[in-house]
Amino acid sequence: MSLLYISQQLTIYCGFIFLVAGLFGNSMNIFIFSSVQTYRRTPCTFYCLVGSIFNNLYIVINLTSRIASVGYGFDLTTTSVSWCRAQQFFLMTLSMITFTCACLAIIDQFLVTSKKVHLRQYSNIKLAHRIIFFVIIIWSIHGIPCFLFFDIKPIVKICVLSNATFAVYISIFILLFLCAIPMLIMIVFGCLACRNIRRTTRLAEQHADRQLIRMVFIQVVLVIISNIPFISYNFYSLITANTTKDVNRQMKEYLAETILSLLNYSYYVVSILIVMLSNTGRFWNYF
Repeated sequence: MSLLYISQQLTIYCGFIFLVAGLFGNSMNIFIFSSVQTYRRTPCTFYCLVGSIFNNLYIVINLTSRIASVGYGFDLTTTSVSWCRAQQFFLMTLSMITFTCACLAIIDQFLVTSKKVHLRQYSNIKLAHRIIFFVIIIWSIHGIPCFLFFDIKPIVKICVLSNATFAVYISIFILLFLCAIPMLIMIVFGCLACRNIRRTTRLAEQHADRQLIRMVFIQVVLVIISNIPFISYNFYSLITANTTKDVNRQMKEYLAETILSLLNYSYYVVSILIVMLSNTGRFWNYF
């Protein structure tokens, strides 16, 4: 059994599991967060709602494309320049919006559990609406270079970057903005929120929903689990970019990249765990 075959089968079976679980979990989040009146007025759940919407978009666009290309050998990015550029735009933009929403949710929990009134005032739904509007605009503008610098390489028929400088930026961007910085923000503000909770004896009077705090902390843990291996592999890829590799090593790295990429997708299906662990009772009350 070849490593290429193993990679294909992992992508097909794990990919479909993640696809179904992610769409179901995120859809349940969207349903619950938009149906409960209290949640509609809470900035943290608004961030989670927006994150779930963009999680679904990310899964549908990027995971289905990966299943089709790796699992079944049908890669539209090798035949359509428009899709080659659009997929990279969606990959960059949607992922950054979802990670930003996760960071904003944990920051909001830090604010809402603070003893300082002026900090708690920043946790309000109107401000959250404005922040999300600017987040979507900024990351959409940030993704525009994908339409300029990605192209199909004529001989090998692969969707690649045609600009060396932007290629270096993308590598740094993945390591910092898609991995290291979101993790750092979540860990720091998660710890600060925990400290606020321990110091606060009357948490209910500050309108801090313990259920929301559990939900956000589950996100923090799963983001770390899904991203640390991905960071390590990208760092390894950067170091060995100019190293000559035989076919056996390339196949091993291809299998490792497949496994770690699928693990990285687990963040986008994290909502299913959040729904089941934190909203089980409320979920079943709807049926």
